[in-house]
Amino acid sequence: MSQFPGGHATKRALARTFGRHLVVGQGSDTLAPLKRGCLVTENDSQTLSNHTRFDPWFHFFVLPVFGLGVILSFVHFFAHINEGEFRDHFHSFLIILLALALLVLAFKERLYALKVQDRVIRLEERLRLSAILPESQRAQIPQLTEDQLIGLRFASDAELPKLVELAVREKLSRKDIKKAIQNWRPDYWRV
Repeated sequence: MSQFPGGHATKRALARTFGRHLVVGQGSDTLAPLKRGCLVTENDSQTLSNHTRFDPWFHFFVLPVFGLGVILSFVHFFAHINEGEFRDHFHSFLIILLALALLVLAFKERLYALKVQDRVIRLEERLRLSAILPESQRAQIPQLTEDQLIGLRFASDAELPKLVELAVREKLSRKDIKKAIQNWRPDYWRV
């Protein structure tokens, strides 16, 4: 959960902006993600060492099945290269192409979803920075890269101004920003 300056007016404005994606928490100045769809509960503490996630259906089923399909199609092709006629070899080659296409499709679908998430995070962090940073620092927001904005999402509101200054001045990477965070702000929505 995250503290927002501006009290109830800021909470109401953010709640209107994000609709059902944010709800007012138990505290007076807190916002929390909705429980539905979360892969990790809010009670689990999230840190640099445990913030990455695996999607079991994708990482442990889809990728291994498609990877095995590619391997077995090559095994079949080379095991029977000296047998059969051209038509059989052509069919084996088409199976290899199909297996490779399915594997590439699985990776591309995953990467497209991650890219959309990155764009949403970029927008959310720009809105958050506009609300939290002092007027003198708001001019630095356009200088932040997408990678830096994604790393800053884990920073607490209190340490955000210092980290923004550091990220712009020293051109920190996403990983360096995450390492510099003292008070981790969990992101339960990232897949």
